[in-house]
Amino acid sequence: MDYIVFLGTAGARVVVFKQIRASGGLWFSLDGTEIMVDPGPGSLVKCLSKKEKLDPTKLSGIILTHRHLDHSADLNVMIEAMTNGGFKKKGVVFAPEDAIENDPVILKYLRGYVDGVNVLKEKGTYSIGDISFTTPIKHIHGKVETYGLKFKTSKYTISYITDTKFFEGLKEAYEESDLLIINVVRYAPSEYDHLCLDEAKELIKGIEPKMTVLTHFGMTMIRARPWEIAPKLTEELGLKVLCARDGMKLDLQEIS
Repeated sequence: MDYIVFLGTAGARVVVFKQIRASGGLWFSLDGTEIMVDPGPGSLVKCLSKKEKLDPTKLSGIILTHRHLDHSADLNVMIEAMTNGGFKKKGVVFAPEDAIENDPVILKYLRGYVDGVNVLKEKGTYSIGDISFTTPIKHIHGKVETYGLKFKTSKYTISYITDTKFFEGLKEAYEESDLLIINVVRYAPSEYDHLCLDEAKELIKGIEPKMTVLTHFGMTMIRARPWEIAPKLTEELGLKVLCARDGMKLDLQEIS
């Protein structure tokens, strides 16, 4: 069974560092390949909780979309867990160049624990096990290098639009997606380089995925009750829209 586990749905500093929502990132199980994306604070604890019961030693790779702490704080501990403390060299890590070289978030002593540390570039194509993925466009997100992800499996195309400002070309980069996961930090537009709800709605309308999951909520979105917004969007757009919950396991067979 292919599935995605939302180990956290927190976005923005207040929600993350007060742990109003968990911030453990995303776990993908695709065609038998286990992939961790954006292991933020608490990722390892969430993986090993009684509810999730995810075994980090089964991971084949870890992907970091950008170096902000809410996405990267548990990256090193997840590398340790994936490699059984370095006793079993395995797995690959992908991250933008500024997370590896400029002000690195990956400790140097850990880099020898894995089979490779790879730099993400715009319009790059990569693979982990039998799964390929691309970074279709560079996002606009403050001063950090940031990339969304587009996974290709034997059955689905799954896109993850991580933190970004709305800009020309964003919608086109994620077209032909069966499942669309969007980080929606803000309820209304703001000066920060994050998507708001109306911008997320515009993306959904333009891309027309079979299913969309909203996640990575800041305080304004939480106050707006996204679990009530999602069914209203489903009715308005005629497209299936879900609101992610901490610990939610999404069976990809539900995509239709």
